[in-house]
Amino acid sequence: MRELQLYIKNERISLFKDEEISITQSIQNIKDPAKIFTDFSKTFTLPANSDNNKIFKHYYNFDISNGFDARLKVPAEIKLNYVSFRKGYIKLEGVDLKDNKPNLYRVTFFGETVSLKDLLGEDKLNALTWLDNFALQYSTTNIKAYLQNGYSPTVSGIVYADAIVVPLITHTSRLFYDSTSGHELAEDFKNNLYYDTGTDHVHGVLYSDLKYSVRVHLIIKAIEEHYGIAFSTDFFNVSNSDYYNLYMWMHRKKGDVAGEVSGTPIYSKLVDSFSNFNLNSGDVVCDGSNFEIQNIDEQVLTVLTLDPVNDSTLYNLKIYKDGALFISQLNISGNQSYNFDFLTQGTYTLFIESTESISFNLISWHFYLEEYDFDLGWIPAGDSDASTATFSLSPLFTFYPTRQLPEIKVIDFLTGIFKMFNLTAYVLNDKIVVDTLDNYYATFEAYDITSYVDIESTSVNTALPYKQITLGYQDYNTYLAAIFNQLNAYEFGELKYKGEDDLKFSGSDYSIILPFQQMLYERLTNLNGGALTTIQWGWMADDNQSPYIGKPLIHYVKRQTTSTTALSFRDTDLTHSSLSTYYIPLNFNGITGTDQSLHFNAEIDEYALSVNEETLFKNYYLTYIQDIFNKRKRLFKIKAFLPLKVLLNFNLSDRFIVNGKRHFINSIDTKLQTGESQIELLNEV
Repeated sequence: MRELQLYIKNERISLFKDEEISITQSIQNIKDPAKIFTDFSKTFTLPANSDNNKIFKHYYNFDISNGFDARLKVPAEIKLNYVSFRKGYIKLEGVDLKDNKPNLYRVTFFGETVSLKDLLGEDKLNALTWLDNFALQYSTTNIKAYLQNGYSPTVSGIVYADAIVVPLITHTSRLFYDSTSGHELAEDFKNNLYYDTGTDHVHGVLYSDLKYSVRVHLIIKAIEEHYGIAFSTDFFNVSNSDYYNLYMWMHRKKGDVAGEVSGTPIYSKLVDSFSNFNLNSGDVVCDGSNFEIQNIDEQVLTVLTLDPVNDSTLYNLKIYKDGALFISQLNISGNQSYNFDFLTQGTYTLFIESTESISFNLISWHFYLEEYDFDLGWIPAGDSDASTATFSLSPLFTFYPTRQLPEIKVIDFLTGIFKMFNLTAYVLNDKIVVDTLDNYYATFEAYDITSYVDIESTSVNTALPYKQITLGYQDYNTYLAAIFNQLNAYEFGELKYKGEDDLKFSGSDYSIILPFQQMLYERLTNLNGGALTTIQWGWMADDNQSPYIGKPLIHYVKRQTTSTTALSFRDTDLTHSSLSTYYIPLNFNGITGTDQSLHFNAEIDEYALSVNEETLFKNYYLTYIQDIFNKRKRLFKIKAFLPLKVLLNFNLSDRFIVNGKRHFINSIDTKLQTGESQIELLNEV
């Protein structure tokens, strides 16, 4: 006898005796190889009895305040004969009434991995406020220092080596190298990277033409910190250099970094010296700079007070919620007081902006909580304030990662990294296990289900649903990449895979496209004689040679040291100096010509000047996709009645044996009360 139990927030739900609940499971479906799947159910119903009404807080009655929030999924667990089968989330779809009384609730079950998308929502990278631990001044001194050695700060006692570097990527100027003498006064030579001594010949890369890059690993860390989740270190680890050596160029706007008002630079500073507090056991928490509202069942009222030393200095007040601009007060002066009522769940930060120096005697933010009482309405639930003793803004431009990272959703960034390396994910012991698909399938158990198969209902189908799979990037529009396309009639590093036989198969096209920029870099030659230098650079300009915003740029770097060609660096328009150490940007994890590339197709390594075969497709996709295109591959559809000893123990990485042959599990749809399963299997080749 098989009995099913359903728990929502550890409370057992009443079930209809004759209700069938089916769960569909898949980790990587041959029909959609770019997506990560998890468990989900068809919508099923629950009786609207007193126990369930209590759990769902009489959802049918919209007059009830602080009731059940059906916009959110809530933790749930399915058990079979009181043994845990799957953990996940329940989504309330609605309530059906009969004779104006609640009759049944409609719900859907989702596995744990799906909740990641719900958790991240529409947030963009600027919501990851932990990254502002790596804020630093944008200045000649810092750009020059981190172009040579990188920035390795200590945060919470941990040293983050080369957390931020300055790669030789310019946002406006086109660089070149020419050791020809006699060019001292020529305007056309100001971007010449050749350094020579003497006077009246200031040239080289200007510091303000460069931007910082942040290590991708820190963005992953910031996601964990911001959302309170943990990724496994199977793939996301410091020893995995193909991943750990990745950087993202912090390029939020085309051209210069700093904002301006009528040609005057405007400076911005995070107010990060508030006193800490924890209001009402975590409902509102301040850690000095971030105000986090965690309880959405209460309303939050606030009063913000600003008391500048000089009443005549103009300044801007900007409040960000989850990294996005939330409130803006421009060109204000003197004492100010603002009431911001009904703040909702999220993380809030406050910035002061001005075109000149400004100091404050006090900045104070007072929080009031109110909770709803069915008899009394909204009543006080506590209050607290956070204030700064003093606060000063100097005419220095602070580079905050959250305000300089490219415009991309957190989920899209994470999906891009997953697609780049063909990663898969599932939840185990409250941790999101992330690994390559090949590694996931490498460890498995084999279950012989031959005796449970209904031999009357088996079909054998072609496993190839596509005639071609295209793997590439979303943006190839920078100057050199656009020229590459014009000359070669395909995008730089893009692959159109049609199988090893390169036959014309039937079916549709399928695309796996990363939401990033693919840039073609240039290793410079000396225009005086044509000798190769050790300088490689990137140019964020379009095919009209104008500054370009593009999509987020992911890249590798290589620190060129004393044996390299010296590089001329312009500290200002009036001075320059020689650098023998500098970071160059790469599409490859090194300069040997045999390093992991960021291309799907084999391309010439811009630095090594030889074809590099170590592609993303070869090392992360080939096994799975080549298997799809194999002419011996079949997709079997069978019906089986699986016993509990199989249902409760198998993983989607395991193999099912049928008639002595091992098969991968493509998907499985199981009626939990009976064990009847519709299974899609792929034969091992």
